[in-house]
Amino acid sequence: MEERYYLTLERIIKIMDEETVKEPYRSYFRTVADFLLRIHDVKDSLNTAVRRTASVEKLELEMDALYHDVLPAYYDTSYANPAYAVRVLGERTGAFLSALYTELRGDLAYVYEQRDDYLTIGNELFIEVYNKFEEEEEPSLDSLKSIFYWYASDYCDVFAADRIREQIDPDYCDFAAKMIMTSDLSDIRYLYRMGEYISDNERKTAEYLNTLPQETIDKMADTFTEGYRIGFVNTGKDLSKKTTVNIRFVLGFERVVKKAIENFEKMGLRPTIYRSALSAVTRPRQAKNGYYGAVVNKQYDYDHKDDMGLFLDKQFVERKLEVMHTVLEQNKEMAAGFAGPAVMEVFGEKPFAPKVKKEAIHLTEKQEELLLSMNARAGQLTNQYIKGEERSFTIISWPVPEIGEQFAEIFDETIRINTLDYKLYEGVQQTIIDALDKGDYVHIVGANGNKTDLKVKLHPLNDAAKETKFENCVADVNIPVGEVFTSPVLEGTEGTLFVSQVFLHELPYYELEIQFKDGMITEYTCGNFERDEENKKYVSDNILHNHATLPMGEFAIGTNTTAYAAAKKYNIADKFTILIAEKMGPHFAVGDTCYSWAEDIKVFNPDGKEIVAKDNSISLNRRENLEKAYFQCHTDITIPYDELGKISVFTEDGVETEIIREGRFVLEGTEILNEPLDIIQ
Repeated sequence: MEERYYLTLERIIKIMDEETVKEPYRSYFRTVADFLLRIHDVKDSLNTAVRRTASVEKLELEMDALYHDVLPAYYDTSYANPAYAVRVLGERTGAFLSALYTELRGDLAYVYEQRDDYLTIGNELFIEVYNKFEEEEEPSLDSLKSIFYWYASDYCDVFAADRIREQIDPDYCDFAAKMIMTSDLSDIRYLYRMGEYISDNERKTAEYLNTLPQETIDKMADTFTEGYRIGFVNTGKDLSKKTTVNIRFVLGFERVVKKAIENFEKMGLRPTIYRSALSAVTRPRQAKNGYYGAVVNKQYDYDHKDDMGLFLDKQFVERKLEVMHTVLEQNKEMAAGFAGPAVMEVFGEKPFAPKVKKEAIHLTEKQEELLLSMNARAGQLTNQYIKGEERSFTIISWPVPEIGEQFAEIFDETIRINTLDYKLYEGVQQTIIDALDKGDYVHIVGANGNKTDLKVKLHPLNDAAKETKFENCVADVNIPVGEVFTSPVLEGTEGTLFVSQVFLHELPYYELEIQFKDGMITEYTCGNFERDEENKKYVSDNILHNHATLPMGEFAIGTNTTAYAAAKKYNIADKFTILIAEKMGPHFAVGDTCYSWAEDIKVFNPDGKEIVAKDNSISLNRRENLEKAYFQCHTDITIPYDELGKISVFTEDGVETEIIREGRFVLEGTEILNEPLDIIQ
């Protein structure tokens, strides 16, 4: 591999001076070659005293030089921008060459991990495309796509296989874990050795955490890891059978992660900490999955979310699934020991409204179908080796400095929200559940311009003394505390869901409106764009994930009025992650239920009653056809209290019991939830 690497390096050096490729392509190849050579300069200096002693200022200058042309201020004239690439390089090959450059920019991380194999594979891809332009002045797009296709297919057993090994084998890729456990975290220069872009958010977060006493760090980590442990206890799963936990986080929180690693090790769990995927072969279309630094340019990420369109076909799908199956089978004991993810999310970044560019690569209708099928089959395959009924998870979120001048105050308030007295909420939420358990359906009506008018059908109970319809969600897997939720009966669930403004997976939606009939989405739109066609496409791409329809997989009533009060006090309602936002009013999830892949596991509330509302008529298809049972998505959409007119539960006899009226809890025994609301009025 070393020999192959240096052969590619010699060739790339020559490209800088050759004139065998005509303009405008020559300038493109020299720009990309220069980038690859600067990556080599980093590789050469990694273990030198000069780098170890470099100042933060010098490390920042080097980082900014490597990321320069994809920064928002310079992106308009970057070959990574498909609009610019098409304008300069032509409609036929511009988008392809932009995607090629984006693929190679993954070297920014690979070089720090000393993945010479990844660097070599990328260099060889670049040279092969360059050679094609030497052979032909205007190579056909099909011939170029063929090169990329065989790169993706041939090295699928590297990229896709590594993704699985990184998840289940703590020794396979321990770069981040070693960095966290062995670095002096009080010296923030460690951030610049992680192979990610470091913005003020990551740097200032690390600096702020370094001002906190160890007791506070311990409290943050303990809440995180104890929630994970309780998630296993509450669902009756045996944590002692597990050996690994996957930790996902955003850079800057290493002090908390270090303590979490120590806590997990006491539970018998070793960490797997893998980087968010960078190659089009493995990276998801939307949310990042793994650890990462700053998103250098969200429009850049959005422009390249469909680069897999260069190679996605039935043959590639079968190839990737074959690789997944082989690796899981070869490592089935480690796969069985995987306990699930523990995730730390962040909030407070400025909202991003993407621009849809016609020049970017987009999946065809056939490719959309193939992707849905591949994801469904990959989910089945994963569940075969990492059984859903035996794994769990936990998620917690924290603010970043970009949230504003009150960052420290908001951070302290978030610690308070994340560590609320769950026993208090457990009792109040049980009161709500007792009322809901008597009902046949729930009626939700909006107010103050909100057009919501929904009827949610509830599961029947065979034995009300032993069974319940709603889960009493305390601070375990979903931190913070504050919701009761159920899987609705689809048949009979109907009406309009409307939210004036909501952020889902970091994307904004204005005047989002979704129509349901028998629990399935029938119509949808939003007000983001002037043309309704664009609005529908935006919702279809990012909420329905290009499914023709989705069921209402969850109905919940959020009870965390403390979080809502904080959102109003600091004017950060649009900044919270879904994790907190979903606790600040009723929410409705489209996609799979909360119990997907684990519907047959018995789950009990703290009062001892078994939760029986875990399936719907779609998920029941798992008994005959798994592909028809799951959608591999679950998106929560919350109506804030101030847009809520009423939530009432109706019995079969038509008796109405109000739970919320005009944004306030009115059910007897829930009045304490109004106290935070009284403060902000």
